[in-house]
Amino acid sequence: MTDRGIVVVGAGIVGASLAYHLAGHGRSVTVLDAGLPASGATRASFAWIGRSVDGALPSAPLRRLALDEYRRVEAELPALAIRWSGSVSWDGFDTSAGPRTHDAAALEPNLNAPPAEAVHRPDDAAFDPVAGSEVLIAAARDRGARVLTGTLATALDHRDGTVHGVRTTAGPVPAGTVVLAAGTGTVALCAGIGVTLPVEPSPAILVRLRAAPGLVRGIVATPALEARQLDDGTVLAPVAYGGETDRAALLATAHRVRDRFAAAFAGAGDAEVDSVEIGWRPMPADGEPVIGPPPGTDGLYVAVMHSAITLAAAAGRLAATEILTGSPAPELAGCRPHRFA
Repeated sequence: MTDRGIVVVGAGIVGASLAYHLAGHGRSVTVLDAGLPASGATRASFAWIGRSVDGALPSAPLRRLALDEYRRVEAELPALAIRWSGSVSWDGFDTSAGPRTHDAAALEPNLNAPPAEAVHRPDDAAFDPVAGSEVLIAAARDRGARVLTGTLATALDHRDGTVHGVRTTAGPVPAGTVVLAAGTGTVALCAGIGVTLPVEPSPAILVRLRAAPGLVRGIVATPALEARQLDDGTVLAPVAYGGETDRAALLATAHRVRDRFAAAFAGAGDAEVDSVEIGWRPMPADGEPVIGPPPGTDGLYVAVMHSAITLAAAAGRLAATEILTGSPAPELAGCRPHRFA
């Protein structure tokens, strides 16, 4: 008899959202991850929810749902603790759309040189991606999901054109459907059964600074500096990867970010580097999410995307509904793997 359970490979923000939305609907759900929840690219995410949506993108219908879907999930799981702080951006940073403001100084009173005009998106938000993933995984477990951490998926069990489960370092895990939400690891698992996904690892650096609380009210973004601040004073500042290959180079980058932050905000002169790390984000060749069953293979569903934090709530619900009901979600029509076939 075929096990009709569902295995989700990956417990980052996308896998955690999928597990939460899949669990509790009469199908057994197992989540497995090589480490702890959100220990991969999710941990190194700036976790900015929002930004403008280019209506020409194939994923635009999905992206338009992002904020409303997070409001829904937060209503169900208040422990997500989303900060609806809004964002302010200028100097050409993602400013193609959005309401203009001449009151950046009022929105961010500690800016040393506030712009005369900026884009203000009051609905933008952010949250702790690690804590948020843990909340979703805990809620999935409360709904009956089994969670296997420290369990590496080594291959897909693939016979006669159908995926029947996952081989792991802890032994085989059978399933009626395997959902790959393993970020860059999804590519190798698919390649093992002859499925090609044109997804490359895209490195980005996240710097954490220790600073006095209250310096940054919302999300601030320019080409020179992106920053947001947690209640304990921790400042999160992402920066483009510049080819750093050792710890010394990473620390040098972090100190440059610290200096930019200290110059940008009054009272930030004593900010110190707390940590710096590289996150290897999965980047599809065309920049668009890859969500759905790959052509020519039964029992397999993939969910790989950039802007994973922004899209996780919406993609998790829509993909879970597809998997559970077999009915395609029109909002995901532009994200299908078959576009690469």
